[in-house]
Amino acid sequence: MSLDQQTNLSSDDVDALLSRHETGVLSLAKADEPYAIPISYGYDTVGGRFYLRLVSTPESEKRAFLTSSPDARLVVQESGEGVYRSVIATGTLERVSTDDLTPERIVQYGQAKRPLFEIWADTKRDLDIQLFELVPESVSGREVRVDLDEDAK
Repeated sequence: MSLDQQTNLSSDDVDALLSRHETGVLSLAKADEPYAIPISYGYDTVGGRFYLRLVSTPESEKRAFLTSSPDARLVVQESGEGVYRSVIATGTLERVSTDDLTPERIVQYGQAKRPLFEIWADTKRDLDIQLFELVPESVSGREVRVDLDEDAK
């Protein structure tokens, strides 16, 4: 397998990839300590915002990071048949109060289909569900194509 071609994705291609998917990996940082988790997101192609519904328990590491207004990086990727695409969005997570919810925002959070509450060992009343928006300072996408037939030669 050899690297055949690497290109940057156009903004339309970035929007298309982000709209096709609903999950990615969210990486947070505070001081020199990183934290990364798989998440589900809703994405608004018009405003370029990500909508996250994050669930944590009182003693969780996730909650400790979320209370620190962390820098965030969201990575979404796809691959198949010799093509690998990824999008990276960076910015700061902003907590959204339920008082600030509008019908338009609620629709976007509805796109964040996970987490499924049944996967949590704790009872629902012990879970803290918080709404966040990631308004990216930067978004970039890349596509890599590889020659799968190279190994056959």
